[in-house]
Amino acid sequence: MTDHRERGVDAGQWTSGGIERDLVLTDADFARIRELIYLRAGIVLAEHKREMVYSRLAKRLRHYGITRFTDYLTRLERQPDAKEWEAFTNALTTNLTAFFREAHHFPLLAEHIKQQQTPVTIWCSAASTGEEPYSIAMTLLETLGPKAAQAKVIATDIDTDALSKARAGIYPLEQVRKLDEVRVKRFFQKGTGGHAGLARIRPEVSSLVEFLPLNLLAPQWPVKGPFDAVFCRNIMIYFDKDTQAKILKRFAPLMKPDALLFAGHSENFSYISDAFKLRGQTVYTLAKR
Repeated sequence: MTDHRERGVDAGQWTSGGIERDLVLTDADFARIRELIYLRAGIVLAEHKREMVYSRLAKRLRHYGITRFTDYLTRLERQPDAKEWEAFTNALTTNLTAFFREAHHFPLLAEHIKQQQTPVTIWCSAASTGEEPYSIAMTLLETLGPKAAQAKVIATDIDTDALSKARAGIYPLEQVRKLDEVRVKRFFQKGTGGHAGLARIRPEVSSLVEFLPLNLLAPQWPVKGPFDAVFCRNIMIYFDKDTQAKILKRFAPLMKPDALLFAGHSENFSYISDAFKLRGQTVYTLAKR
């Protein structure tokens, strides 16, 4: 099955699950895409991501009326500063997220920020469509009360489309209803009329969050510490070990001596960097204070 499908792709068309492929994606094109997204964003695309690459970039080819990935990639490479690079990167970025995902992190964050004597600043380095930074902001409001107004969440992501959705702060009501009722009533406004079925983050939550585009591979980051906590969850898995080590090395000087670094449930930084030590379940502190 796999061999038939791959040959079909190279021939220009193939059928899988009743879907007709009309664009030409060769082995060389796929290898080229993998190299370009690695150089651009540090993302390591596995071999089995070929179908995902096809489906996500197909929209860009059709937008330009191009039928061969080769032509699209050549046009892209000829214009290193073209706006299309942003669309290319956005298309290949994964944005799987949820409110209070990995729930065990938030009571620990609450306990940590209670102890701080100065206004709290937190960096959410993979903000995606906003669920994570808004969950952090809700935790600030629940923990600090009126003092939360002095706190700040810097939320960054390489995907500018995702950041636009995050800034809007509007989500399907079904997604919001997964939260407990108290949080839904306190932190969301239910849509009516043309917005029925949607919920919007309340201004007292969104006002705590500043969204910025940021490529973790960029030589300069538009953020300044020191931070009380850094969330870097479920993004390192897309980077190779060398890239992970470089990013962790850059996090360390941006953090306060007692700051916390939150990782994703399937990420382990203990064997990548000696700048951090494990404090608890996927939570790290600086090794040297």
